[in-house]
Amino acid sequence: MTAPELSTEQRRVFELIESTKRHVFVTGRAGTGKSTLLNHLNWNTEKQIVIAAPTGVAALNVGGQTIHSLFRLPIGVIADAAIEQNGDTRKLLNTIDTLVIDEVSMVNADLMDAIDRSLRLARHKPIEPFGGVQLVLFGDPYQLAPVPGDSDERAYFADRYRSLWFFDAKVWSEVSLTVVELTEIHRQRDDDFKFMLNAVRFGQVTKEIADALNGAGARPAPTDGTITLATRNDAVNRINAEALKNLKGKVHTAKAETSGDFGGRTFPAEESLQLKVGAQVMFLRNDMDQRWVNGSVGIVKKVASSVWVEIDGEEHEVAPVSWEKFRYSYDPDDKKLTKDVIGEFIQFPLRLAWAVTIHKSQGQTYERAIVDLGARVFSPGQTYVALSRLTSLDGLYLTRPLKPSDMIVDESVRRFMTRPAPAAPPAPAPTPAAAPATPLAE
Repeated sequence: MTAPELSTEQRRVFELIESTKRHVFVTGRAGTGKSTLLNHLNWNTEKQIVIAAPTGVAALNVGGQTIHSLFRLPIGVIADAAIEQNGDTRKLLNTIDTLVIDEVSMVNADLMDAIDRSLRLARHKPIEPFGGVQLVLFGDPYQLAPVPGDSDERAYFADRYRSLWFFDAKVWSEVSLTVVELTEIHRQRDDDFKFMLNAVRFGQVTKEIADALNGAGARPAPTDGTITLATRNDAVNRINAEALKNLKGKVHTAKAETSGDFGGRTFPAEESLQLKVGAQVMFLRNDMDQRWVNGSVGIVKKVASSVWVEIDGEEHEVAPVSWEKFRYSYDPDDKKLTKDVIGEFIQFPLRLAWAVTIHKSQGQTYERAIVDLGARVFSPGQTYVALSRLTSLDGLYLTRPLKPSDMIVDESVRRFMTRPAPAAPPAPAPTPAAAPATPLAE
């Protein structure tokens, strides 16, 4: 697949990362091309980079390694516990020029400080933040948040940190973080809809904006299989199971194959995928021949050793694909980092797609979707993520009207993202928050 060309804005950020040692946080609204820039950095940097992510699936999606396995850190709060490192880990961490962390908004402050301590220890630079390694962070705090632990962990964070978020880690009191917000939206073309999404992102929805969103979403939902984005797994599973059951014909079950070190319960696709002819499915990977992209929706036409799926009137044969799990190591002969495959997961890159959770819709683009927020929205950013999947207001269908309580913005995120930016070399200017607006009335 031909890699997309970088926009002028994306190229300036790439050059900032490549030509300096500044710690950079690349953020931006949904659809601004953060993933495109990260992929370009991975393939085109002259630096020795390691890519990490807070979860296994996020690491697989960017061809990296989880933070905990890379640094050999225990799960849970690390606090001031001694960090144990063997010789291989120290050699690996000494080779890194730049550490890239994707979905950094899911990294909590304690883990960020543990990364800092690990790099100082391994590189024998106790007074230099991150041991002299450049950090490049990707994510949007308005979309994904760190997951709070049990009551003891929450009490620990309340006592030690200003908030749970990565940007409130202690290390940032010693070194500056250059925040660069991508501003060119590649998903939506309608300026009015972009403005509405921006208001939802910042929690500044006026009654006029709410009326426009609710007016568009109040139309009768289509019954042609338009995908439903829901807040809860049980709602998604119920919709998909009912739709599959209502189809005539035989159920075909494809079992995934795993090999090597691919443990854990979280896989990039279903371990046991049930399909029928007529099933609506979503693709989970880009196709090398550009016949579909991650998020394309189609209909199953035939199931055998391969699956035939119709997309936009054209039928394609889909074969199982491999997701590779990587681990970085140090090659003493070449004195370079190597990235080795340590596990493999093979399955059809498909999932049932009459419905999907809002969380799993992250990064996808839909022309039409039914947004089911259930009885209530229970985490910051959920409403924004759901609405921003759509390319236009014309494709929005709501199962109920939006309420003020659906517009949740974490106050710590608001504080961090709207603070005055420090002086920085030429780079894309951060997007300012929308002008203060009249809150949506109850």
